[in-house]
Amino acid sequence: MSIDFKDNSFMVTGGCGFIGSYVVDYLVEKGANHVVVIDNLSAGTSEKILQTHIDNGKVTFVRKDIRAIQPNDPEFEEIHAVYHFAAQPSVPISVKRPYYDFSVNVEGTIRILDAMRTQDVPFMVFAASGGTMYGEKGDHVANEETSLKPINNYGAAKAAAEMYLSSFSHLYNLGTVSLRFGNIYGPRSTHGVMYDFFNKLKADPQQLEILGNGKQTKTYLYISDLINAMDVASQTLRRGHFEAFNISTPVTTTVDEIAHLMVRAMGLQDVRFVYTGGDRGWPGDVKKIKLDTSKINAMGWTPKVPIEEGVELYVNYLKKTEMNGRGS
Repeated sequence: MSIDFKDNSFMVTGGCGFIGSYVVDYLVEKGANHVVVIDNLSAGTSEKILQTHIDNGKVTFVRKDIRAIQPNDPEFEEIHAVYHFAAQPSVPISVKRPYYDFSVNVEGTIRILDAMRTQDVPFMVFAASGGTMYGEKGDHVANEETSLKPINNYGAAKAAAEMYLSSFSHLYNLGTVSLRFGNIYGPRSTHGVMYDFFNKLKADPQQLEILGNGKQTKTYLYISDLINAMDVASQTLRRGHFEAFNISTPVTTTVDEIAHLMVRAMGLQDVRFVYTGGDRGWPGDVKKIKLDTSKINAMGWTPKVPIEEGVELYVNYLKKTEMNGRGS
């Protein structure tokens, strides 16, 4: 279906975060009648990232933990679609605090779905995880029919939440789309390997610590490509139907390659790489993942930003942010 943005209101959970804030921008640019943002600001984020939209009357910010959502909460009144991007996003934290991860990523999702069911909110777009839900696949390229065998709690929670999207769609006539994406990067991001490398290299331009052996192989997708993919995938929304899409680049990149790209983008030379050792960066780290995206490619989507260009754009943003932070 094609969503009528101008005549409808929407909700974005986690809308003050990195990806969520771009989803809010997308909805406003599409001409949404109104956007309700639910965020507990637990990740150190701020509603100020949405201040222009708030001042323009396009966005209402509600500080709330998704685990506190109740079926009859007024925020869900007359909402056409929920873009659910609130999450506990850290694999290491999910290993150390499994129930906390479950409570946010599974229980929080069910609470949202239950409010949707109760108040007849028809559609949800969900941020899943293509990088962790499939588990250890080695050289196998995972498509949407590949079995889900996560090796960390975060991936397990995202998979469980996605199964509830499927069951709620069929039981309660909701329409849901799950976006299984890998590592997303770009301006506003304050986590991930690139952000980590940037800060390490600022602290010591001559040496870079790399977790694991640097051979971990993953996909990295620029934020604008994800938003475009979300727009395309949303076209499949229809009541009583669940759909999942892998969202990724066709190119995999090693952590070592990311390190070299970051060094070059920061204008550094002769940086010595120091490895912590082992074939994983942390417990539950998936050593290698590649996603088959032919399903969404057939709908006309392909990524536009190559990794080299994306890293340059991101580093330039981080440099500018650092300068502004110093009052420059």
